Amino acid sequence: MKKTFIKVAVVLLAGQLFNVGGFAQNDRVAAATATAQLMKDNLSKYGLVKDVELPVTVTAGGLSYTLEKIMIYDTNSTTAQALIKKYGYTGTEGRKYFIWTKITVANNSKSVVQFGSKDLSDKWRLHFGEEAWTTMPRKFAEKVNNPEALWAWELAPGKKLSTYQAFTYTDDFKWFVIWVDNKSASGTKYVVKKPE
Repeated sequence: MKKTFIKVAVVLLAGQLFNVGGFAQNDRVAAATATAQLMKDNLSKYGLVKDVELPVTVTAGGLSYTLEKIMIYDTNSTTAQALIKKYGYTGTEGRKYFIWTKITVANNSKSVVQFGSKDLSDKWRLHFGEEAWTTMPRKFAEKVNNPEALWAWELAPGKKLSTYQAFTYTDDFKWFVIWVDNKSASGTKYVVKKPE
């Protein structure tokens, strides 16, 4: 009788320990996930102190560009190389940094806005002291409005697109400004202002 009672007590105690440990572990995972979701940039790692928080929206000629997230990686890092390989990014050789952005673009004008074979002019640019260059995801270069890795895109009036876009950069990080150019109109927003 005592042996049965002890076995039952051990089983119940083990179950309680498992449940408490499970909850604690789930709480740690939830906390880590919440922290990861809140990280929208790693600009401070490269000496850039933000003057405004993300997301940042710049508008010109009815085109709205919102930078939601930006992560800068050394091109040879594991993360950068995984993205380069997954999407087939070209032009990364010899470039010091690989920049991964999450963006939303919206066409609030009355005509089509696009980048592709019909219109090769960049509609937005990122500058950190020098211009960061867009890089083409070779595996998705022909896919218009790709939500995973942007290259060619076309937005009819009233349409928007959320996607990811890559850039390369080699120079020093001095400041960070977004330029949007569309239909002879321009807009700029400094995320990190020029030093005085």
